Amino acid sequence: MDASLIRPADSAGIAAAAARLRAGGVVAVPTETVYGLAACAADPRGVAAIYAAKGRPSRNPLIVHVLGLAEAEALAVFDDRARALAAAFWPGPLTLVLPRRAEAPLAEAVSGGQPTVALRAPAHPVMRALIAAVGPLAAPSANRSGHVSPTTAAHVAASLGPAAGLILDGGPCRAGLESTIIQLAGGEARLLRPGAVPAEALVAHTGPLAGANTQALIAPGMMASHYAPRQPVRLDAETARADEFHIGFGAVAGDLNLAPDASLEAAAARLFAALHTAEASGRAGIAVAPIPAHGLGAAINDRLRRAAADHP
Repeated sequence: MDASLIRPADSAGIAAAAARLRAGGVVAVPTETVYGLAACAADPRGVAAIYAAKGRPSRNPLIVHVLGLAEAEALAVFDDRARALAAAFWPGPLTLVLPRRAEAPLAEAVSGGQPTVALRAPAHPVMRALIAAVGPLAAPSANRSGHVSPTTAAHVAASLGPAAGLILDGGPCRAGLESTIIQLAGGEARLLRPGAVPAEALVAHTGPLAGANTQALIAPGMMASHYAPRQPVRLDAETARADEFHIGFGAVAGDLNLAPDASLEAAAARLFAALHTAEASGRAGIAVAPIPAHGLGAAINDRLRRAAADHP
């Protein structure tokens, strides 16, 4: 890990990051969900640098981060339902996939070839300060594509190294899971990715949620294999084999317990850090205790299923 890449997310660090972004570079930034690898969303150089640094497929769209609704409406077509969701959950961990305006000042690559754009207004003060300084930022998670998402500056440095450019250290991420992604098209609201806003909280604003169309890659986090450590991951494991690192939950103690009190909020916040610890343990495999499927458990289980996808 190259610790020299990391600097405090203070006013001097934010100014240095803004200068790097204006020059077409990338910067790793804390958000309330996970650390993001940011570039100016209007700059094709910076957006291309994100894809290159992560080894990310060019058809996998990026989330564009804005300060709020006024900025977002210059980039996408909002209807009343989209405005109501933004009013209820922004700033915060909800991403809306909406029709992209033809005149939107965005690099073409942020949409991954789709006619839509994914938009979020983050709550983290460091990310918001950077957006205020340089404008909308494209920012997927700050890790190699397909690997475990980063929730600390050290995770970013270990995963990306010098490709991160500069890493602003804002401490551990509060939510620890990526944003929930909703697509609004016609009369339908579609859940593309469960995340830090439980689906149950959205239904009052959207009505029943349809599932994702798995044939179309129209938002981040939709690949079958994602968030994966190097070792095989075995799910719903109340006990572990001798060569497995055991991630526990509730009464299942494990080598490391996500939430001894069975709090799904605590488990979500600790999930990726626990996967990083398990990956670094030297054990041949990783076993994960059963996690309830309601509330934030739906997002936790989604990440775990994708982490385990390459390993039957």
